[in-house]
Amino acid sequence: MLTKEQLADFLHKNGYKATPQRLAVYECLAQTQEHPTAEMLYERLLPSYPSMSFSTVYKTMDMLHRLNLVKRINAGEESFRYDADTGAHEHICCTKCGRVEDLRLDLALVRKEAGSKSQYDVQSQELYLYGVCPACKMKK
Repeated sequence: MLTKEQLADFLHKNGYKATPQRLAVYECLAQTQEHPTAEMLYERLLPSYPSMSFSTVYKTMDMLHRLNLVKRINAGEESFRYDADTGAHEHICCTKCGRVEDLRLDLALVRKEAGSKSQYDVQSQELYLYGVCPACKMKK
Protein backbone atom coordinates (compact mmCIF):
# COMPACT_ATOMS: atom_id res chain seq x y z
CA MET A 1 0.00 0.00 0.00
CA LEU A 2 1.11 3.52 -0.69
CA THR A 3 1.75 6.49 1.56
CA LYS A 4 -0.08 9.75 0.82
CA GLU A 5 3.04 11.12 -0.83
CA GLN A 6 3.54 8.01 -2.97
CA LEU A 7 -0.12 8.04 -4.01
CA ALA A 8 -0.01 11.74 -4.88
CA ASP A 9 3.12 11.21 -6.98
CA PHE A 10 1.60 8.16 -8.71
CA LEU A 11 -1.61 10.03 -9.53
CA HIS A 12 0.31 13.01 -10.95
CA LYS A 13 2.49 10.72 -13.09
CA ASN A 14 -0.68 9.13 -14.48
CA GLY A 15 -2.39 12.42 -15.28
CA TYR A 16 -4.71 12.71 -12.26
CA LYS A 17 -4.97 15.39 -9.61
CA ALA A 18 -4.16 14.28 -6.08
CA THR A 19 -7.16 15.93 -4.44
CA PRO A 20 -7.62 15.72 -0.66
CA GLN A 21 -10.77 13.67 -1.27
CA ARG A 22 -8.99 11.10 -3.46
CA LEU A 23 -6.18 10.77 -0.94
CA ALA A 24 -8.70 10.37 1.90
CA VAL A 25 -10.65 7.67 0.06
CA TYR A 26 -7.52 5.60 -0.54
CA GLU A 27 -6.26 6.15 3.02
CA CYS A 28 -9.62 5.10 4.47
CA LEU A 29 -9.51 1.86 2.48
CA ALA A 30 -5.83 1.21 3.25
CA GLN A 31 -6.42 1.57 7.00
CA THR A 32 -9.05 -1.15 7.25
CA GLN A 33 -8.84 -4.93 7.22
CA GLU A 34 -12.46 -5.02 6.07
CA HIS A 35 -13.40 -4.98 2.43
CA PRO A 36 -15.84 -2.09 2.26
CA THR A 37 -18.16 -1.07 -0.53
CA ALA A 38 -17.96 2.46 -1.93
CA GLU A 39 -21.05 3.29 0.13
CA MET A 40 -19.38 2.07 3.33
CA LEU A 41 -16.32 4.21 2.57
CA TYR A 42 -18.56 7.21 1.88
CA GLU A 43 -20.32 6.79 5.24
CA ARG A 44 -16.97 6.59 7.07
CA LEU A 45 -15.59 9.68 5.32
CA LEU A 46 -18.71 11.85 5.58
CA PRO A 47 -18.03 13.18 9.12
CA SER A 48 -14.57 14.44 8.07
CA TYR A 49 -15.60 15.45 4.53
CA PRO A 50 -19.24 16.61 4.75
CA SER A 51 -19.17 18.14 1.27
CA MET A 52 -17.87 14.93 -0.37
CA SER A 53 -20.45 13.20 -2.55
CA PHE A 54 -21.01 9.48 -2.96
CA SER A 55 -20.21 9.98 -6.65
CA THR A 56 -16.73 11.23 -5.72
CA VAL A 57 -16.04 8.10 -3.67
CA TYR A 58 -17.42 5.80 -6.37
CA LYS A 59 -15.46 7.48 -9.17
CA THR A 60 -12.29 7.50 -7.06
CA MET A 61 -12.60 3.77 -6.39
CA ASP A 62 -13.14 3.15 -10.10
CA MET A 63 -10.05 5.21 -10.97
CA LEU A 64 -7.92 3.46 -8.31
CA HIS A 65 -9.07 0.10 -9.66
CA ARG A 66 -8.18 1.06 -13.25
CA LEU A 67 -4.73 2.12 -12.00
CA ASN A 68 -4.34 -1.27 -10.24
CA LEU A 69 -4.02 0.40 -6.85
CA VAL A 70 -7.00 -1.47 -5.38
CA LYS A 71 -8.71 -4.78 -6.03
CA ARG A 72 -12.38 -4.89 -6.86
CA ILE A 73 -14.02 -7.84 -5.12
CA ASN A 74 -17.17 -9.41 -6.49
CA ALA A 75 -18.41 -11.33 -3.46
CA GLY A 76 -21.80 -12.08 -4.99
CA GLU A 77 -23.49 -8.98 -3.62
CA GLU A 78 -25.20 -6.12 -5.44
CA SER A 79 -22.13 -3.87 -5.19
CA PHE A 80 -18.39 -4.39 -5.35
CA ARG A 81 -16.17 -4.42 -2.30
CA TYR A 82 -12.63 -3.08 -2.42
CA ASP A 83 -9.24 -4.16 -1.10
CA ALA A 84 -6.09 -2.02 -0.93
CA ASP A 85 -3.99 -5.20 -0.75
CA THR A 86 -3.36 -5.89 -4.43
CA GLY A 87 -1.01 -8.82 -3.80
CA ALA A 88 -2.10 -12.35 -4.66
CA HIS A 89 -4.53 -13.64 -2.07
CA GLU A 90 -7.94 -15.22 -1.81
CA HIS A 91 -11.12 -14.21 0.01
CA ILE A 92 -13.65 -15.97 2.20
CA CYS A 93 -17.16 -14.50 2.39
CA CYS A 94 -19.84 -15.04 5.05
CA THR A 95 -23.18 -15.93 3.49
CA LYS A 96 -25.05 -14.61 6.55
CA CYS A 97 -23.56 -11.18 7.36
CA GLY A 98 -21.57 -10.45 4.18
CA ARG A 99 -18.19 -10.19 5.93
CA VAL A 100 -15.23 -10.66 3.56
CA GLU A 101 -11.81 -11.70 4.88
CA ASP A 102 -8.41 -12.27 3.30
CA LEU A 103 -6.95 -15.75 3.02
CA ARG A 104 -3.43 -16.70 2.05
CA LEU A 105 -3.50 -20.10 0.38
CA ASP A 106 -0.81 -21.86 -1.61
CA LEU A 107 -2.48 -22.40 -4.97
CA ALA A 108 0.69 -23.28 -6.87
CA LEU A 109 -0.49 -26.86 -7.47
CA VAL A 110 -3.92 -25.67 -8.62
CA ARG A 111 -2.35 -23.20 -11.09
CA LYS A 112 0.04 -25.87 -12.36
CA GLU A 113 -2.73 -28.43 -12.84
CA ALA A 114 -5.02 -25.86 -14.49
CA GLY A 115 -2.24 -24.92 -16.90
CA SER A 116 -1.47 -28.54 -17.64
CA LYS A 117 -5.09 -29.51 -18.28
CA SER A 118 -5.97 -26.40 -20.31
CA GLN A 119 -2.64 -25.70 -22.03
CA TYR A 120 -2.99 -22.10 -20.79
CA ASP A 121 -0.13 -20.09 -19.34
CA VAL A 122 -1.89 -19.30 -16.04
CA GLN A 123 -0.88 -15.83 -14.86
CA SER A 124 -3.26 -15.10 -12.01
CA GLN A 125 -6.30 -16.37 -10.18
CA GLU A 126 -9.25 -15.13 -8.15
CA LEU A 127 -10.74 -17.46 -5.57
CA TYR A 128 -13.74 -16.78 -3.38
CA LEU A 129 -14.83 -19.23 -0.71
CA TYR A 130 -18.25 -18.96 0.91
CA GLY A 131 -19.42 -20.10 4.32
CA VAL A 132 -20.68 -18.93 7.70
CA CYS A 133 -18.23 -16.89 9.80
CA PRO A 134 -17.52 -17.74 13.46
CA ALA A 135 -19.56 -14.76 14.74
CA CYS A 136 -22.65 -15.84 12.78
CA LYS A 137 -22.21 -19.47 13.85
CA MET A 138 -22.29 -18.31 17.49
CA LYS A 139 -25.64 -16.55 16.89
CA LYS A 140 -27.46 -19.81 16.11
